[in-house]
Amino acid sequence: MSELFERLRLPFEARLPEFTGATAWLNSEPLSSIGLRGKVVLVDFGTFTCINWIRTLPYVRGWATTYGESGLVTIGVQTPEFEIEHDVDLVRRALQAMHVEYPVAVDNDYAVWNAFANQYWPALYIADPEGHIRHHHFGEGGYDKSERVIRHLLRDAGAPDLPDAPAVHPEGIEAAADWHDVRSPETYVGVARSQSFASPGGAVFGQSNAYSAPPRLDLNEWALVGNWTIGREVGSANEPNSRIVYRFHARDLNLILTPPPEGVARFRVAIDGEPPGEGHGLDVDADGNGVVSESRLYQLVRQRGPIRDARFEIEFLDPGASALCFTFG
Repeated sequence: MSELFERLRLPFEARLPEFTGATAWLNSEPLSSIGLRGKVVLVDFGTFTCINWIRTLPYVRGWATTYGESGLVTIGVQTPEFEIEHDVDLVRRALQAMHVEYPVAVDNDYAVWNAFANQYWPALYIADPEGHIRHHHFGEGGYDKSERVIRHLLRDAGAPDLPDAPAVHPEGIEAAADWHDVRSPETYVGVARSQSFASPGGAVFGQSNAYSAPPRLDLNEWALVGNWTIGREVGSANEPNSRIVYRFHARDLNLILTPPPEGVARFRVAIDGEPPGEGHGLDVDADGNGVVSESRLYQLVRQRGPIRDARFEIEFLDPGASALCFTFG
């Protein structure tokens, strides 16, 4: 299909909304859709603990770097899913660690999210120089089509001699999921969205309680062991050696963790009762040891070889850490 034919088929979806509801801006002074006229604009909704958004980052960073001088303006929108993501300093540190250098609107009040009528993390919108949204993509993937749209709109705007498309090779936690072997769903620890919780007696909201695990867990069931307080979004370990166990099926197991109010918390990970060895994630060594030092997503398992159902366990050696959500890849 020729580039001209593809260009003519791009729909006019909506006007590019304003960003006036952003509660803060990082890496830039506040931007406006009026002030962006004449530029091709890419708007990327995410939140820094979201594994699906994290796995799109290599592509968005690549486009921002490669096409910035040709007239592309990339804007990130960080709209929080969890309470911890309202902390602007935490957002700033997380994005710096992820090498996000383009402008980012902090959207704590969901004003930008609502202006776009958005419903997804991640979500990508691309607007032409006249301020019309011409393409969108929800979730991971669609990278080739999104890049073709960017290049077509830049050419339409008169950008000469576009550079070659960036070579993107995601690594570490940014690597794409092994979708053929992901059989475990996103799983929330807090009572607001919890499912498949298997500790006998169920969850007790808002107060310390002793939990135990059943003798056997079915696939995607999980349980707490030891003394925990379960809130709306989090489960907090009240005593040393408190544990979470989860029977899962995926190459990667990730968990959003927050440290104690003061200090850090050590933890140890096991798979089927043994240290993970070569199956350890980025935030764990081969013996299963790790430290919760900041609020973020931790990659705890990356299995090598054939994937099978496995019993994951994380034991917090120090009290005070909290767990929010499991994700898989």
